[in-house]
Amino acid sequence: MSLKVPKANNVELFKNGYKHLQGLEDAVLRNIQAISELSDLVRTSFGPNGRNKLIINHLGRLFVTSDAATIIREIEVIHPAAKLLVMASQAQESEMGDSTNMVIILAGELLKKSENLLVMGLHPSEVIKGYELACAKALAELESLSTSSLPSPFTRESLITALKPAIASKQYGYEDTLSSLVAEAALVVMPKNPKNFNVDNVRVVKIMGGSLSGSKVVQGMVFGREPEGIIKKISGAKVAVFTCALDVAQTETKGTVLLKSADEMLNFTRGEEQQLERIFKEIADSGIKVIIAGSSIGDLALHYLNRFNIAVLKVLSKFDLRRVARVVNATPLARVGAPTAEEAGYVDIFETTEIGGDRVTVLRQLASGEDGYQGHTEKTRTATIVLRGATANHLDDLERAIDDGVNVIKSLIKDPRLVPGAGATELELGKRVEAYGSGMRGLAQHAVKRYATALEVIPRTLAENALGGAEGNEVLSRLWAKHEQEGGEAWGVDIEAERDGTLLATDFKILDPLAAKQWAIKLATEAAVSVLSVDSIIMSKPAGGPKVPQQASNWDED
Repeated sequence: MSLKVPKANNVELFKNGYKHLQGLEDAVLRNIQAISELSDLVRTSFGPNGRNKLIINHLGRLFVTSDAATIIREIEVIHPAAKLLVMASQAQESEMGDSTNMVIILAGELLKKSENLLVMGLHPSEVIKGYELACAKALAELESLSTSSLPSPFTRESLITALKPAIASKQYGYEDTLSSLVAEAALVVMPKNPKNFNVDNVRVVKIMGGSLSGSKVVQGMVFGREPEGIIKKISGAKVAVFTCALDVAQTETKGTVLLKSADEMLNFTRGEEQQLERIFKEIADSGIKVIIAGSSIGDLALHYLNRFNIAVLKVLSKFDLRRVARVVNATPLARVGAPTAEEAGYVDIFETTEIGGDRVTVLRQLASGEDGYQGHTEKTRTATIVLRGATANHLDDLERAIDDGVNVIKSLIKDPRLVPGAGATELELGKRVEAYGSGMRGLAQHAVKRYATALEVIPRTLAENALGGAEGNEVLSRLWAKHEQEGGEAWGVDIEAERDGTLLATDFKILDPLAAKQWAIKLATEAAVSVLSVDSIIMSKPAGGPKVPQQASNWDED
C-alpha cells in the first residue's frame, strides 16, 4: 500500500461543512458496507418463502410486502453509494417489472466478494476488469441455457405456465388463481400483433370482503362508484367524454344585481336554466345516452340529464378518463356541447352491479358469441381484474403480484425464451464462469472466480429462506454435485423439500424469462463496478431553510 502523505493544515479546499472521504478504508469499504446492509435487508424477502417487511413511509402509510421494488421505493435511502444500487433496481423494474430483488442481492454479493480482494491489496481496476469479463462470459453462457420458449400465438395454458414462477415468488400458494386471472385478462386485450401489447390495458379494481376465489376478469372498465343520476343501466349507447365541469359557467368578476320587482326575482335565473337546458337538449338530440364527466356535476345539470334520460358517471382521475375514452373510442372534450359523430364513442353495456356489498359501474363491449353482439364494435381494449380480499394490505400485495405478472407477459413478448428457474441457471452460470476463470492468466482471474461464487447467492438465498441456514448449505452441496453430472444444468432448489431439497426445474415447469435474468446480471454488475470505481466521496453541507416535501413518484397512478 502507498504511504499516506500528511496534508498541509492551512490549505482549505472546500467551504465549511463539507465532508470529504477518500482512500480504501474511508470511501470504498464504507460504500461496500452500506450496500451490504441494503442487500441483506431485502435478501430475506427473496423467493416464494421470502419474509414480509412492515414499512411505514414518511406519510405514515403502512405497507406489508415482500416485493423488493416497493420496499426500495418506500424506504428513503440517503447513502450515495446505496442510491446507485437503488437506481439499478429501478431500471430493472421499469425495463422488466420483475427480478428487482435479484439485482440488489447479486450486486451486494459481488461487492462483498470484492472486499476481500481489495483488503489483500488488489487494485480496484483489476477487480473491475475481472467482473466485466465474467459478466460478458455469463451473458454469453446464458444464451445457451434456454431450454424452451413460449409458443406463438399465446394460449391460456402456456401463459399460465410462464406466469406461475413469477407470481409464486410474491404470493406463494395463490399462484394458480392469480396466474389464471392474469392470463385471461392478457388474452382479452392482446392485439393482433402481440408486440403492441400495452401493460396499462390490464386494470385492477380492489373490493374489500370475500376471498381471492371470488375474483374475476371483466371485459371493459370497472369503476368503484355508482352513476350520479337515476339512470343506472343502458345497452348499446353513444358516449360523450367531457374533461370539464358540467355546470353553469361562473364569471371571473363579481357583480351586484339590483332586483326591483317580484317578476325580476322570478326571472333572475330563468335565462341560465334555459341556456343549460338548450345545451343538454342538443347533447340528447345527437343521440348521446351516456356522459363520462371528468370534473364536478352541478345539481341543475343533473336535473336536466335525468330529464333527458342520460346516464352520467363521474371519473375524477385524468388517467382513468383517458383509459375510458380508449375503451369507448371517444375523444375527450374540453367544452360542454354536443359532440360530433367522430368525437362520440360507443359502449355496448353500461350497468351498475353489486360486488360484495359495493356498487360498481361497468362499461364493456360485448364479445362475439354473447347475446346481442352485432359485430360493429371492435374488441375491448381494456380488461379489469376485480380482486376480492379481506384486508387492504393484502389486496395491495395481490395487486403488486398481478402487476409483476403482466410485466412478465410484456417481457416474454419481446423475448419468448425461458431458462430453468429455482436457482438452477445461476448455479450453472457460476460453474461455467468458475471454469473460465481457472483458465485465465493475470490478476483479473481472482475477480472472475469471485464473480462465480457470487452467482451462487441466488440458489443459496432460496434454500436458506425456505429451509433454514444449515439445511441450505446441505442443499447447495447436493446441487453442485448434480450440476457436475452430464445434463445436470436444470437442477434447482426444491423449496418444499419433498425429497432431498433439489428438483429438476424443467420437469416441474419452473421457468424464468431469459431477458429478465440477462438484464438483472447486466445491471447488478454495472452497479457493482460503479461503486468499485469510486475512490472518494465529497458531500456538501445540506442547504438551510425548510425541507421541500417529497412527493412519491406514483402519487396519481391509480
